[in-house]
Amino acid sequence: PISLMGLLLRVGLDWRLLQSIGMAFLAIGIFLLLLRVVPQLGQIFSSRTLQLGSAFGNTGYFGIPISLALLPGEALSFSIGYDLGATILIWSLGPVLLARPSSSFEPSQRFFKAFTSSPAIKGLVGTFIVQLTPWNTHIASMLWIPSRIVIVLALLVVGMRLGWLGTSNYTIVSSFSHGIKVSLLFKLVIFPMLMLGLCWAFSLPMLMRQAFVLQAAAPTAISVLLMAEATGRDQGNAAVLVVWSTLLAVITIPLWSYVL
Repeated sequence: PISLMGLLLRVGLDWRLLQSIGMAFLAIGIFLLLLRVVPQLGQIFSSRTLQLGSAFGNTGYFGIPISLALLPGEALSFSIGYDLGATILIWSLGPVLLARPSSSFEPSQRFFKAFTSSPAIKGLVGTFIVQLTPWNTHIASMLWIPSRIVIVLALLVVGMRLGWLGTSNYTIVSSFSHGIKVSLLFKLVIFPMLMLGLCWAFSLPMLMRQAFVLQAAAPTAISVLLMAEATGRDQGNAAVLVVWSTLLAVITIPLWSYVL
């Protein structure tokens, strides 16, 4: 949350941020809705974990560094806004969708608990409070450096996580089921295509289009694996999807950048 506050204070809370959050909500919402409305599409995936892994990307630890590396600085607010929207959704819907039916909490209670404990919500509230103070400019300057450091460390976290998965669960990670192949195709190719189509439909400027599509093309979020482990549901598929989508994204992200 503190790192997110630094990034949000840097780019400011304005309509561009809200528009980016809205695009994340729209793209992910359409994808999850299609899985519910079209039975044939929902049956392609063998579990809800794979469904989440096909829609939610590692937009913070992977997507924002990619944005900083490949796009002009003006695109950062769009990338952060998309990450904020996706983070709110994953930590709100994920625990509800993966929770076991025997859970003592009702779905609405689980949703509220997950929503209020979301790191994105905490960072957003903190940013709003700081902006109301007369010291917001100074605080933004103070938090910018640690926020950049956190982004660099985030890449190390991804590498450490992949290293742990590769050594501790080599047999699981090296396996490929049909559901994994479909999820990889959806996460790295089809979902970014959906986002690109939405950007064209709304006639968004090129810079916004680039930022949104690259965020949509980010590999599966580690949050999906963490929630699968916490609920004890389908951890193996989540681990495989996180590892291979991250490795393949080293190829697909430059290709998407070239296409854009």
